[in-house]
Amino acid sequence: MNWKSLVLAAALALVYGLMPRGAAFAQGPLMPSASQIDSSSRAAISALYSQNAAARALGSKAVAVLVFPDIKKGAFIVGAQYGFGALFRRGRTVGYYRTGAASYGFQAGVKKFGYALFFMTRAGLDYLNNSGGWAIGTGPSLVVVDQGVARSLTTTNMRSDVYAFVFDQEGLMGGVGIEGSKITQITPSQ
Repeated sequence: MNWKSLVLAAALALVYGLMPRGAAFAQGPLMPSASQIDSSSRAAISALYSQNAAARALGSKAVAVLVFPDIKKGAFIVGAQYGFGALFRRGRTVGYYRTGAASYGFQAGVKKFGYALFFMTRAGLDYLNNSGGWAIGTGPSLVVVDQGVARSLTTTNMRSDVYAFVFDQEGLMGGVGIEGSKITQITPSQ
């Protein structure tokens, strides 16, 4: 076996090791129930609002907010990430989604994080609902809000369709990216 084969085998073992096991593997990693997704998504958005005034301001103006509270990412040259979330409109859960991405390059480690997408326009939300799976980076305009953007963001200068906040980063891996993540609507068990 050459070194490239060993690296690929190690990367696949790492990514496979991150995936939960179970009978529901047919739809991807073991899917939590609707109530589990709803509960963790509500807790995550509540924590984000309490810690970030810009997120709270966007939330009050957003058409809908899609929250992925627990994304898991693992990589060794080849990487994968996945997670489940809930879409909220006026405080009510109106749908459930899965996000996933694969990557290749100089990367190694394991990370956990969450992110929230604030849909500011009906067109942005329609794209999510009608695309059959939205690959972030295509479709509606998206701004990832970092500390610098958050300081200058006001409800009068919001011009994008969607704003993204990444939160609760833990683990040993440099950087978190949501670009290229695919978001697909799901129907979890109750």
